[in-house]
Amino acid sequence: MTDEIRLAFAHPSERAAAMDPARPVRDRLSLRDHVVEIEIGAFQAERGASQRIRFNVVVEVRPHPAPLDDDVDRVLSYDAITEAIAAELSSERLNLLETLAERIATRLLGEPQAMRVFVRIEKLDRGPGALGVEIVRDRPADAPKLVLPVDEMAEPSHHPVVVFLSNAAIQAPDLPRWLDRLEQGPHPVVLCVGPSDTPAPRSAISPAQRRIDLLAIEQNAWVLAGRDDRCVVRGSRTEIDWAMKHGQVSVWAPSKIVLDSVESPSVSPRDALALAHWFARGLEAARIVAIGSEPKVAGIEHLAIDGAAACL
Repeated sequence: MTDEIRLAFAHPSERAAAMDPARPVRDRLSLRDHVVEIEIGAFQAERGASQRIRFNVVVEVRPHPAPLDDDVDRVLSYDAITEAIAAELSSERLNLLETLAERIATRLLGEPQAMRVFVRIEKLDRGPGALGVEIVRDRPADAPKLVLPVDEMAEPSHHPVVVFLSNAAIQAPDLPRWLDRLEQGPHPVVLCVGPSDTPAPRSAISPAQRRIDLLAIEQNAWVLAGRDDRCVVRGSRTEIDWAMKHGQVSVWAPSKIVLDSVESPSVSPRDALALAHWFARGLEAARIVAIGSEPKVAGIEHLAIDGAAACL
């Protein structure tokens, strides 16, 4: 095990040369020299005082069975490693690095792509050098396998408030106040918009027109982003999930999710409110609100611009 741990942090060429030819080839995701200051340790001198802890983590992942197509939603995110560390550090005060390493490894092996995890944790302030522990853990044999096709709309981790903003609402002076109210609520926030009032170009080819209409929505999403720094345009489910976990506002850019979806929406991008409703259902939204939008759609709360602040 010691040699395997050494090779986990060695140069990839060294690891490749030493790898058992019978072992399947795996890709590696790594976090190096991640330092966090926390309270940890069993000795009395370590209680009530923070010390620097350094993390080095390598996750071996199975190759994706379909082409990646440069798609962030088809790979294990680097954030999975830092989030696993942060989650275990925030759960309770621990005495042992061994316990912390075991919990981080277990959490990471819960990811569908993860097959083996190497965790090295070191205390940097307890002696002349770095004192630490290194472990390697394999994925349990009965763990679920990675299943394809990947559904963009599957298994949402949060239940957001999805708010559709009309063009008048995007320009409304009350927009910052609406965002203040939404951020104070219990749910993450995802904003949706339609195209601007300027007509989009027309094409006689249906797939081309669909892309033009989606891009027209995304152009207006960037207009909204320019109205308030909290409005960050995001196009992938991975980005939106990350933002929801971290309490950040997202403005949905629909092209990627609509075009990549296994179950494409039956509505046209020209009906932007209905498209937002489709997306909100996929997110299992806790609430769907439209501000200043007509005509009304069943299943969506419609708020007038003048009274929106009181109802959000």
